[in-house]
Amino acid sequence: MQNERISPLIARAEDEMPLVRENATALYQQIADRLRNDIAIGRFEPSGRLPSEAEIGAQFGVSRVTVRLALDELDKDGLIERRKGKGTFIAGKKVRHELNVLRSFHEILLGQGLNATMRITALRMVATPASLYPLFGTSRAQCLLLQRLHLIDAEPIALGRSYLPMGRSGLTRREIEQRPTYAIIAALAGTPVVQARMELGAQLAGHDLAKTLQTTAGAALLTMERTSYFRDGGCAEHSTFYIKPERYRFVVNGLFSEMA
Repeated sequence: MQNERISPLIARAEDEMPLVRENATALYQQIADRLRNDIAIGRFEPSGRLPSEAEIGAQFGVSRVTVRLALDELDKDGLIERRKGKGTFIAGKKVRHELNVLRSFHEILLGQGLNATMRITALRMVATPASLYPLFGTSRAQCLLLQRLHLIDAEPIALGRSYLPMGRSGLTRREIEQRPTYAIIAALAGTPVVQARMELGAQLAGHDLAKTLQTTAGAALLTMERTSYFRDGGCAEHSTFYIKPERYRFVVNGLFSEMA
């Protein structure tokens, strides 16, 4: 493997980290060192996803066997994690969701420079659930159910199920699929959301939810229940998010004073 040719692409990158062609250090060790450096300087931010084995092989002009040996070295050091069918990621790289910032779920993802998309899985008027009567009022017999799958790099990360006390008049399905929830509410209600209350929890994925999120039945999921309000105190929406925990963490930023 030490005799494999190094491509011109790598020769051009030697100013950053020289790769010695004739060296006692195996090629896979040199490649592992280059990838370690790339991780350290944040080259794979913000998604934390490394190129595929084929892409790394093409970049360095080596076989996939050599690439796998290099990745094995990073894996042993705890720098990366391999996800079957998903790719290789920097270990511990997670989406940060700041709870004290009023943004839609989709906006949180976009704000970190992630390749975030949404896919509608349900959009229809439904009978208002009895549990939402205290929020929407008993006189509101129907509400809008909006359910969307949130994806990063085409990989499902969360399912959001929202109930809105209004119809979808004036917005097309395409507009609803592409807009963050708070932007949809502002367009439909003519007034913005100004406050939200959130509760965090956890549950096990049932068969249908596991299939949607491309995980295993019984896998642990994070949950976030969010109730949002207009300036006059009226309820704007009630949402529940089911989130795959391996790439997600909740954060609260702020100053806390010592209790007397």
